[in-house]
Amino acid sequence: MRNISDDFSVSKNNLEAILKQHKLCFDDYKKIQEILQREPNVIEIGIFSAMWSEHCSYKSSRIYLKDFPTAAPWVIQGPGENAGVIDLGKNTNNESLAAVFKIESHNHPSFIEPNAGAATGVGGILRDIFTMGANPIANLNVLRFGNILDSAMKKKHTHLLRGVVEGIAHYGNCMGIPTIGGDTAFESCYNGNILVNAFSIGIAKHESIFYAKATGEGNPIIYVGSKTGRDGLGGAVMSSGSFSSQTQRLRPTVQIGDPFIEKLLLESCLEVFQQDLIVGIQDMGAAGLTSSSFEMANRSGTGMILWLDKVPMRESGMNPYEIMLSESQERMLLCAKKGCENKIKEIFAKYELDCVVIGEVRNTGVMELFWHGEQCASLKIQSVVESAPLLQRPLQKPAYLESLKTLQLFLHIASLNVYNQELREYCEEHCNGDSTKLQSYTLDLTRCDLDRNLAILVFKDMLASLEISDKSWIYQQYDQSIKASTIKAGGLGDASIISLKNFYSQKAIAVSAKCDSHYCYLNPREGAKIAVAKSGRNVALSGAKPLAITDCLNFGSPENPEVMWQFKESCAGIKEACEALNTPVVSGNVSLYNQTNECAIYPTPSIVSVGLLEDYSYAIGSHFVKEDSLVCLIGSKIESTLTVSSNKERAGVDSQFNDTKLHFGGSLLQRILHNSLSGEIPTIDLESELRLWDFLQECTQTRLLLSAKDVGKGGIAMALAKMAIIGNKGVQALLPLRSLYLIDYQKIFKLYDKQIANMLTRLYPQYKEDEFLFLSNDEIGVNLQHIISVSGNNKILIHEILRDTLRLNELSLLALFAESHSQILCEIFPHNLGIIKHLAQSKNLECYCIGKVGTQFLQIADIMVSLQQAKEIYYQSFEKQIFI
Repeated sequence: MRNISDDFSVSKNNLEAILKQHKLCFDDYKKIQEILQREPNVIEIGIFSAMWSEHCSYKSSRIYLKDFPTAAPWVIQGPGENAGVIDLGKNTNNESLAAVFKIESHNHPSFIEPNAGAATGVGGILRDIFTMGANPIANLNVLRFGNILDSAMKKKHTHLLRGVVEGIAHYGNCMGIPTIGGDTAFESCYNGNILVNAFSIGIAKHESIFYAKATGEGNPIIYVGSKTGRDGLGGAVMSSGSFSSQTQRLRPTVQIGDPFIEKLLLESCLEVFQQDLIVGIQDMGAAGLTSSSFEMANRSGTGMILWLDKVPMRESGMNPYEIMLSESQERMLLCAKKGCENKIKEIFAKYELDCVVIGEVRNTGVMELFWHGEQCASLKIQSVVESAPLLQRPLQKPAYLESLKTLQLFLHIASLNVYNQELREYCEEHCNGDSTKLQSYTLDLTRCDLDRNLAILVFKDMLASLEISDKSWIYQQYDQSIKASTIKAGGLGDASIISLKNFYSQKAIAVSAKCDSHYCYLNPREGAKIAVAKSGRNVALSGAKPLAITDCLNFGSPENPEVMWQFKESCAGIKEACEALNTPVVSGNVSLYNQTNECAIYPTPSIVSVGLLEDYSYAIGSHFVKEDSLVCLIGSKIESTLTVSSNKERAGVDSQFNDTKLHFGGSLLQRILHNSLSGEIPTIDLESELRLWDFLQECTQTRLLLSAKDVGKGGIAMALAKMAIIGNKGVQALLPLRSLYLIDYQKIFKLYDKQIANMLTRLYPQYKEDEFLFLSNDEIGVNLQHIISVSGNNKILIHEILRDTLRLNELSLLALFAESHSQILCEIFPHNLGIIKHLAQSKNLECYCIGKVGTQFLQIADIMVSLQQAKEIYYQSFEKQIFI
């Protein structure tokens, strides 16, 4: 009779092929031999291959991840478990609540099979959450696709976009979990590798948090959920390699998910958790039964015996190798308390799910696998889990960084895409129809300013760009309001907010996902710091206090020294930002080998920040809500970052960009004008960032803000535009910065004291007439600009006074599109202006009133566009560019 060991033996003849299949080298094989002190069989090689893969072992990244800050008084569980856990305080029933959250990648499967890959990504992250005993309350996603405007890529990436969105929507909607936000971008570096990062968050009581452990000699190991098939076989190993022209052959490694089964699994597990029946639980995710069993036993310092022939199988003829490495979805491994087996079976039977005892805990430190009574593998658990190679891969600063150091900012017709028709016409007009001259036409904006007409065209093109335009086509496919707890969902705020009223609490959770891969490409360390700060800033803008982050680090092949240098620098940036901002890393994921052939993605460290709002009624959005309210620009070093030269003809790069600190490296303006990246990116002052968060906290607690928005891509111009469009209210913004308008306000008041003082008295009755002469230049400047905006019938008169008397320094229209950090726009009631300015000054922040909400136009300095036209561009451009 043939033994099972004969079917899985390794010989000299098949060794090379087996190692290649499992992406192991001969040195790996020698190490396995040393650990076992014998020859391994194919089942054991498969287990080592999965557990030592990049996906499971983090062998290339661990040396950098260990430096992340992971602790804080509110952190209950940091990295190392199924998900991170933070304390949320008590609810109205005096129960201590916790938030459980994590982000993970499902990049490779989603590129091969977009619908199934994205769907199972959602399913997998949800299991990580409810495995911890938490009830999932919301999902988010970070998506990256190729250059969909490139005709050669359009068909493929439109297919990928549709498939991924459908997969996410179907799984989340069927599960009854709202998908409340995300971050989607398109770039050529993702042509060969899309990114699908799935985030989920749930709520648990402190005493009901469960961990992945297997303790207690003789305690039963129970398999629950769907049956095991061959789908997803070798998925962890597949995700630990780069793509090539043979990618389609990998389709069998993509799992097939069933959200209806997962819904039953969720409900049954939550019921089991309530009855004190189990010791620990683990999702069968990457590497399936292998990772779940080995990790549970290793965390507990125990061993395990598994009877693989008892595993429920969906397909006939399956063998131990396939059962251990299958990644079939909707499955869990439980370590139950001895004697509770029947109660557990009754619960899962009620939900018509498989529930079978397939093993038990042993205090041996050894994993013993049996097939119909015959031992087919025996491995020391610690050796498998903790002996994975720890690689210190070579590092090399990328050569491209030196060549991209010098800022390039120019308008060039050859770089414009088919949707930049008005910019093309602008170029043609300046070439007087000369086609020869047109092909070489270049307008170097490091040596001259935007004229008004060009500034308006740039403004419109930015609004229409894939980075700015409304993406409701995506998020409207997601059920955002199921469970009736969503306060702010996709498109309505810089952060998404969900209340905890279903958990007897007035509190709310705010979450935001961010990463600008353009910044990370030009400066991985600074770009990663910016991603951490920006995601946290968005949470703070909603009124919440940022508490922690989870990260998904997406990079190219670790075998490339330049990629590993990018990875090391990004990790250093995350560490620095999290330490400075007091937002520890509590969970995360590393996804390497995101490249096809030699083309790697830009460094993309996706960051999700999670914060707590003590009362959900205090939450604010990022769009205008009140006519006649004022708009303030608040933040760090506003004056220095928007300073411009007074000379109309710029002398050159040095005078405009080095001395005046306008930032366009990696900016949206660069990509709009000539579709390239270069220059130094704006750095971030983390101390100022933290002061800004503190300012927002105090404003929220005293209800001083009507709305607030981050100044990010596209600068002040795009931030104002989005606030106006989404709020359906126009805005007049005049940017009265001292560095832009060199006005001696005291002199003007002495010349026109009665006329202006009378008007100010009507506008600001809290001031006495003679007090205006003693206001600071800055304070008077704010009031004068307010007069220009709101003085009704006297508006023309005041305009004439200013035009005749004040020698206004010319405002650089380029400054409207400059990108900087730690700056926000706030909408406030006029009577709160003094309070806001005082509070900002107490935090060592600058504060300028720059305009007023109202009218049917977007008027930003010399740029004027009707609100209706801006809305049409913003809301219609995405679908036009993607699908037409």
